[in-house]
Amino acid sequence: MNVSTSEISTKFLTQLNEIEASNSNITDCANKAIKLSRATLYKLKSQLLQSKFESIENEIDFFNNIKQVSATPLIYYSEVRSFELQFPMANASTQKKYINKKIAKLNRFFIHNIDFIQYIELGHSHFDSQYFTRRFSDSYHIVSSKFYFQDPDFTTARDMLLGKVKAYSRFINYLQQRLNATGYKTSNEEISKSIPKLQWTSSKAALTELVYALYSSRVINNGDVDIKEIALTLQQLFKFDLKDVYKIYAEIKSRKNSRTKFLDTLSTRLISFMDESEK
Repeated sequence: MNVSTSEISTKFLTQLNEIEASNSNITDCANKAIKLSRATLYKLKSQLLQSKFESIENEIDFFNNIKQVSATPLIYYSEVRSFELQFPMANASTQKKYINKKIAKLNRFFIHNIDFIQYIELGHSHFDSQYFTRRFSDSYHIVSSKFYFQDPDFTTARDMLLGKVKAYSRFINYLQQRLNATGYKTSNEEISKSIPKLQWTSSKAALTELVYALYSSRVINNGDVDIKEIALTLQQLFKFDLKDVYKIYAEIKSRKNSRTKFLDTLSTRLISFMDESEK
């Protein structure tokens, strides 16, 4: 693709830095950043339609990297502007509730897209041609990009989702700063009170299976956690004492029948629950 996309992105970043440095009012800053981001995306789209990508790798790089330079700030500042325009002018308690509601919504987004987020964070590339080229748009549902910048000729199955993941990660930090600015600080006691009281009512062996399943699948901290840490966390969460988790694990390994009896039951019951809900 014979276009100077790198020059467009470099110029964009320079102009964006100038906007952020010279505007103390966040709403004014957001308005100007949104306008600049949209103009840059239209420029990139124009370049894209005038020529073809030299290879699939070039197309993947464009939607996975180059477009993100201006798409991510567009999403981020669109969220910031919307947040600030609707921010309540009431007392700190009302403001805190409003911010926490936004944070909870973002957390639901991250949980819903956990598989894609892990794919990106772990540096995988085996689905890149499906996610970041336009030829697979009919095979994959294009995630709604709201009012940001949606164009079938300039959108792949997951490029705007990637932009949202990056933008929302920055936006949640912004919300945390706004929460601190309200003068509200959450104490450990308040956090403890807000967490539902859950109690483990199955066996020690069942909880041990769960501990080792989480450890072996490397789904916590990308695997950078040991068995004892997982066991202690679950014990505290479920108010349950495992005592010697290693001894229990050894007993599980020596079972003559299924060594993952509890996990097998979880899978069976979940499938049954799904089947029932579809009736």
